[in-house]
Amino acid sequence: MRKFVAGGFSAVFIAILLGMLPLAARPQSDTAGTIPVTTVVTALGSKFTAPPAVSKDDVTLREGSIHRDITQWIPAQGDRAGLQLAIVIDDSLQKSFGNQIKALSDFITSQPKSTSVGVFYAANGTLQVASQFNPDSEAVAKTVRLPSGTYGAASSIYQSLMQLIAGWPVTGARREVLLFSDGFDYLRKERFSPDVQLTIDKAQQAGILIHAIYESTAGRPGRNRRVANVGQGNLNQICDGTGGYAFFSGDRSPLSIDPYVSQVGMVIKNQYFLTFATVPSKNGAKGELRSIKVSTERRDVQLKAPDKVFVPGSEK
Repeated sequence: MRKFVAGGFSAVFIAILLGMLPLAARPQSDTAGTIPVTTVVTALGSKFTAPPAVSKDDVTLREGSIHRDITQWIPAQGDRAGLQLAIVIDDSLQKSFGNQIKALSDFITSQPKSTSVGVFYAANGTLQVASQFNPDSEAVAKTVRLPSGTYGAASSIYQSLMQLIAGWPVTGARREVLLFSDGFDYLRKERFSPDVQLTIDKAQQAGILIHAIYESTAGRPGRNRRVANVGQGNLNQICDGTGGYAFFSGDRSPLSIDPYVSQVGMVIKNQYFLTFATVPSKNGAKGELRSIKVSTERRDVQLKAPDKVFVPGSEK
């Protein structure tokens, strides 16, 4: 097992930030003085079913209270189907998570060649790499192992997530996380941990969607109802904020993750790149996060997007 070292990506990541911003954030001023911003939107039918076809005319976007023109609505299919999916497993989960390994492995091997999957274990606020992103799903599936089941009194799943985000190079593909955790911040032990919002901010700035499946941690904390309630609230918050989905089975680990990973599979198969025109940030290269709301009047379609997107400043 190799430790994930953020510095291993840092040089690449800094170079990307300085000279090669992701498509979602790259400023390209047009004659009206606006710039395009792109985000990923999921379109589903009821109860995680495949949706009917959705056109750009079906969708509206508001930035704050202002209606913005949607300039592109492109399915994440064909040459735009690329996806990097990071599976992050809290290493302090109960050993019963071993019952889910086959379902998780089957989910990994079901991914198309356009998807590169990476497997990471979060422990004590750090990240260990079981598999780097790889389109060879059979090889990646073999790296899934039992969590250690050791409860870390000062561990933070959110610090591990932020380490992943900070070291994740931009390739132009969608970037999404499937997290297995109870969502409780054992480092701060607060109902409103500041690291939850900080994780959301960093994921929104990077254009990363986070999905989560609730799993209990080992030891006494994992059986505490307050821990479960606070943790699930945290997971709901990070998933809703980034445009992802959270899945729970009461306040306990699910008997089977099969229905949940199936729903995640439906989500990532039915996504669009939405591009809208907006005025550039006055903060220059620093940019800013702005609130958006993506909606449709169609009753047979449910849309989900991040509630904030990163808007850069215009090029000088």
